Amino acid sequence: SGCGTFTFLSSAVAAVSGLLMGYELGLISGALLQMSSILALSCKEQEIVVSSLLFGALFASLTGGFLIDRFGRRLAIIIASSLLVLGSLILVPYESYGILIVGRIAIGISISLSSIATCVYIAEIAPQHRRGLLVSLNELMIVIGILFAYISNYAFASVSHGWKYMFGLVIPLGALQAIAMYFLPPSPRFLVMKNNDEAARKVLERLRETSDATKELTVIKSSLKDEHQYSFLDLFCSKNNMRTRMLVGLTLVFFVQTTGQPNILFYASTVLKSVGFQSNEAASLASTGVGVIKVVSTVPATVFVDQVGSKTFLCIGSSVMAVSLVTMGLVNRNIHVNFTNVCRSQSPEDFFLQRPRNLTGVTNGSLKDLFASMASPERLSFDAQRSPDVARTGELNRTALAGGKSTTGSHMESGEVPVVLKWLSLASLLVYVAAFSIGLGPMSWLVLSEIFPGGIRGRAMALTSSMNWGINLLISLTFLTVTELIGLSWVCFIYTIMSLASLAFVIVFIPETKGCSLEQISMELAK
Repeated sequence: SGCGTFTFLSSAVAAVSGLLMGYELGLISGALLQMSSILALSCKEQEIVVSSLLFGALFASLTGGFLIDRFGRRLAIIIASSLLVLGSLILVPYESYGILIVGRIAIGISISLSSIATCVYIAEIAPQHRRGLLVSLNELMIVIGILFAYISNYAFASVSHGWKYMFGLVIPLGALQAIAMYFLPPSPRFLVMKNNDEAARKVLERLRETSDATKELTVIKSSLKDEHQYSFLDLFCSKNNMRTRMLVGLTLVFFVQTTGQPNILFYASTVLKSVGFQSNEAASLASTGVGVIKVVSTVPATVFVDQVGSKTFLCIGSSVMAVSLVTMGLVNRNIHVNFTNVCRSQSPEDFFLQRPRNLTGVTNGSLKDLFASMASPERLSFDAQRSPDVARTGELNRTALAGGKSTTGSHMESGEVPVVLKWLSLASLLVYVAAFSIGLGPMSWLVLSEIFPGGIRGRAMALTSSMNWGINLLISLTFLTVTELIGLSWVCFIYTIMSLASLAFVIVFIPETKGCSLEQISMELAK
């Protein structure tokens, strides 16, 4: 059964959620620069503005699973995009701290809900030999969204009240997605779960562009009959190997967070300051570069996943990450970096100087970086997951301002750093970003959308998702302290060990799922 245009179109419309999510994650760093000076926010208040999104996301990931299994994947996506529009509409007209928090919480709930629902929806409408491509489409859209946010931050940085335009840009897109999703079919597996077999058959015939989908329908029905009796607690029982599957899912998410992508990138600014991007333009060019590398390396992973298999990509990604992290750690041992955290209020000069901002978000949004950044010298350069350059930019501008003496607390004698080390540090960082973008970035969410049985897939994904946001929060809150205690190069070495551990874990525990239907995967794993 082919992957028709209609299936592709439905997946693409659903994946717009990814674009919106990446954009919202990437946006706040640039918007906050302006808002903090207009609303005169203290450091604590800025932290709260940023973390309000995270709390919304955590809340939605705890409750969203029931919504998705009860009311359907398509409806959950429609609710999520409507909520995003609503949250953004609240933010645009008012200039108040309280409203800002309410709006960001709504947006957090929205992106968290849509990220779970979209993965499940696409996995369930996709034909088995194209599922990897279509599910990874979501991750690709997140990365592109981040790049867009970066561009809009740059474009509106010097516009008066530019942040209103930044928040407002998503409104038409969110509204369009909600309307378009209304005309798309519900997930056929969801219809079968609700005993609506006739409708499910019609949907399958449209999706597969065939006149008879009885065979696929029968397979879905038989697998759901076995799965229908799942309750939430069965996720932790030995029945059908569910406990093992749950542990595999949670461990995978744990490695996505603990191999350090967001945090290393966050500190990249200080390390890479030595590479000598002395001007605004050079620095913003460098940031866009990292955003572009993210997009460029996610593309081959998305296109070839169904031929190569997600397991292979996870192995390649983890091993390359380990190599680049070792390199980064060794280079940093030779560059003496010293961090002191200073949280300072924005002064007007910084407001105009720190133009380029790039922030990018994991699939499920690495907000940990947002957090890390809050406690940091450049707390505004939250570098979410995808981009290292951000913090560097503002810091450079300020350095230039102060006649080359860094006025922030993080400070580095660039004169002593050999040229080779500078470029090696940058190169290993870029390789590391690329390796994450072909491995743990897109593939972990693909695997998660495949390994759970349909009757409980929404709740299982929601649980792994809340683990993701939770660890995120935890790591971000402790990261700075740890770095100060043991130094950046040791942090790199710890991440290397984590990458190697994730490699071993993938080889031993992750099943190769390419070319199998969701039902085959579920039967295989139930043994």
